[in-house]
Amino acid sequence: MASDNTVTLVGNITRDPELRFTQSGQAVASFGLAVNRRYQQNGEWQERVSFFNITCWGQLGENAASSLAKGARTIVTGRLEQREYETREGEKRNVVEVVADEIGPSLRWATATVERTDRRPSEGAPATTGGRGDSGGSGGSYSDEEPF
Repeated sequence: MASDNTVTLVGNITRDPELRFTQSGQAVASFGLAVNRRYQQNGEWQERVSFFNITCWGQLGENAASSLAKGARTIVTGRLEQREYETREGEKRNVVEVVADEIGPSLRWATATVERTDRRPSEGAPATTGGRGDSGGSGGSYSDEEPF
């Protein structure tokens, strides 16, 4: 049996996407997503909010950083990935985040205009290789190495 690790989330962006680049020049963007869930318990409506960190690599990251903003209702499809890092105080931490494969605006209560981008790297820009991973740290630089 093949394992499948795919998740689709619909929620509101909690912070503007932050675009960074690895040491080799590959783009990586990250932002937060709040997913609300409403349900009835004993005849009363309850609401729960789950918060997720989203990471986008390459052209997807660049497009997300230039297109998305805090508060936008967004659909994210990707995979869950766990990584370990060390804090500045030397403590080891684990975090589970969503590495996005696709991102789009939710059109339930909004409209959007789509602008197609050139898929070839621009002159002087490094070509993306698809390597994903990080060097640890709680939000520092990323390496181009696969994490596994």
